[in-house]
Amino acid sequence: MMKKISLILLFVALMSVSCKKLNDYKTYEVTVKVVFPESGASAPSEGITVNLTSVSSGTEYTAETDAGGAAKFEVPVGVFRASASTSNLDNGIKKLYNGNVSNIIVSSKEQETSDYSIDFTESQVSQIVISELYIGGCPKDNASGSYYYDKYMKLYNNSDDVANLTNLCIGMAMPYNANSTNKYIIDGKLSYESEGWIPAGQGFFYIPSLTIEPWKSVVIAFNNANDNTITYSKSVDLSDASYYVTYDPSVYTNTVLHPAPSANIPVSHYFSAYAYGAGNAWPLSFTSPALFVFSTKNSTPAAFAADPNNLSYYGGSTTQVCKKVPVDWVYDGVEIFRQGYSTNKNRLTSAVDAGDILFKAKLGYSVYRNVDKDATEAIVSNKGKLVYSYAYGTGDITDGSTDPSGIDAEASIANGAKIVYMDTNNSSSDFHQRLQASLRDGK
Repeated sequence: MMKKISLILLFVALMSVSCKKLNDYKTYEVTVKVVFPESGASAPSEGITVNLTSVSSGTEYTAETDAGGAAKFEVPVGVFRASASTSNLDNGIKKLYNGNVSNIIVSSKEQETSDYSIDFTESQVSQIVISELYIGGCPKDNASGSYYYDKYMKLYNNSDDVANLTNLCIGMAMPYNANSTNKYIIDGKLSYESEGWIPAGQGFFYIPSLTIEPWKSVVIAFNNANDNTITYSKSVDLSDASYYVTYDPSVYTNTVLHPAPSANIPVSHYFSAYAYGAGNAWPLSFTSPALFVFSTKNSTPAAFAADPNNLSYYGGSTTQVCKKVPVDWVYDGVEIFRQGYSTNKNRLTSAVDAGDILFKAKLGYSVYRNVDKDATEAIVSNKGKLVYSYAYGTGDITDGSTDPSGIDAEASIANGAKIVYMDTNNSSSDFHQRLQASLRDGK
């Protein structure tokens, strides 16, 4: 009998400890409400997915808004950021609504509920999108470090109409790295968010004209437009005659970052540069850039670069200088956050990119756009051409990700399919971290 009583007391004690541990893991209610601009007042507020992400761990919580536009979460103590996106058809034009709010602090103080608002910004879908960005480099063959002077971007025509692009420009926002102190953030917000521009730091590249056929892409090399695999087997070959390159030795003289391109690439495929900040190279981050493409719609690259009225001195610096690029000039942008850092902050405004994509450099990974599964499968000519069981995601590693569509875009394109990529102006939904640069597929 004594043995039975002792076992019962032990069980009660264990249950008491277990319950105490469960009670110690307390959650608190957070309400995030989406707010449309007046122009989007007719868009439905209910059923919008809101993402709430822990800044320290990367853990993501999702909830849908109710009829009043509010999404409710139960989360533990921590610092979070929230983002949301939706779209609406208005007179035949697809309008996108994006927004985010950072520095959501959940504490164990007496107040156990918190209310926040996401103010949506309205934008429209672009014909061209950044389908891939390879910027993080790869391991060297002798294991002595990494090689990251082989950056490139794929620009894709996400439509069935020819894209005739005039004065196409490439810019990067300041600061260079997402985890650096952002001197443009004042009172928790980007100071230019309400002013309708984003900063193009130090300089920008441009080309007078570029044509992209329907459902096709062009490769733009940022640094070494040569066959890098000769020296580094895990790198990429950027010497193809169809490729473009950001190369202007009259402006950027650093031959490590900007060596002479392969003789295969015609001079007509060179992007020229305008520089207004200090430095002998265009310092695109290999860990976490905020890259965007735009056109000087009612101006020219030369006039835009020369205009002193659009200058912005980053943090008051005379060596770190930006140009104010109007948001309505921007075709597309991608906000990359540095994996493992809690100090990441957005540099692109909500109208350009309301989210972010976590990225780990030096491993040969790229940032790749997700496939719009429904739209792609709806194209009749794609029947029998789409390749599924996508195997290039990094979802099996910490903070990894993959394309939720399950469609292998590159293999499908090689099979003759027309791919429609996701385009919600929110990198959290539009991109994933890819196991290798697509230029290495099949090698």
